[in-house]
Amino acid sequence: MATSIHDFHDDPRNADIRIWINGALKPRAEAVVSVFDSGFVLGDGVWEGLRVVDGHPAFLDAHLDRLYEGARAIALDIGLDRARLTRAIYDTLAANAMRDGVHLRLMVTRGVKRTPYQDPRVTIGPATIVIIPEHKTAKPETLETGLKLFTVHVRRGYPDVQDPKLNSHSKLNCITACIQATEAGADEALMLDPHGFVATCNSTHFFIVRKGEVWTSSGDYCLGGITRANVLRACHEAGIPAFEKNFSLTEVYGADEAFVTGTFAGVVPVRQIDGRVMGDGTPGPMVARLQDLYRDLVARDIAFRAGERLA
Repeated sequence: MATSIHDFHDDPRNADIRIWINGALKPRAEAVVSVFDSGFVLGDGVWEGLRVVDGHPAFLDAHLDRLYEGARAIALDIGLDRARLTRAIYDTLAANAMRDGVHLRLMVTRGVKRTPYQDPRVTIGPATIVIIPEHKTAKPETLETGLKLFTVHVRRGYPDVQDPKLNSHSKLNCITACIQATEAGADEALMLDPHGFVATCNSTHFFIVRKGEVWTSSGDYCLGGITRANVLRACHEAGIPAFEKNFSLTEVYGADEAFVTGTFAGVVPVRQIDGRVMGDGTPGPMVARLQDLYRDLVARDIAFRAGERLA
């Protein structure tokens, strides 16, 4: 049965979470936005997903860099500077007594419109900011057994159509890819770029291992992934040859190992792609090594952030 990399075991504590909406902490049942909100009407906004470890969001600076850069690109005024937004994140965690095993979704939309129309000039209020924290971790069985991928017809497009570097609320391109993969019995969609080279997955970044080398796409047609960048960093620090380059499905099918990366689950093995079994169908030694190296990077970032908070 197909699953999702974002599957998790339900936690009853999530029924009572408090959600931050424009400065107010609301019970889950009361956490709502207007039907005239730009995010609801048009998907007009940017967002980030964050993993919380020992009370701190991992790689927060990189996530905020991407959030503010995306907002600037679409001329969206978030209305809070980084310090105040960071304080809102920590206040939300404190209100929910959350420290570990937490995933946090930070969303910013252009705000409420006076009529449901695309022109940003009909927005009548400030940006809408929502912080949703949940007790949520990836299923251990997913990390142990790995994913099945299916290459879909839906492509990652050129940046002059919709720039894949934007982590926008408008995700229909990825959703249609996910639907096709699901209908094919896979867990995640593998997406190609306009030239037919491998680009990324619908909600994660894709890597292969060939003869001791780690390959990922050129990055031209995918989001600037935080976990992706950290895996490349871990490779360079450990002396593992790692390359951002164009490669085809033929090279994927002949790979020794494959894996995907993402904030929610970290480094996750891939056991099958388009019916081809990767290696012997179980997580390989490079994936296991990179999982350890990535956990070390997370621990180092959390220790640094904890030190900053105490200073």
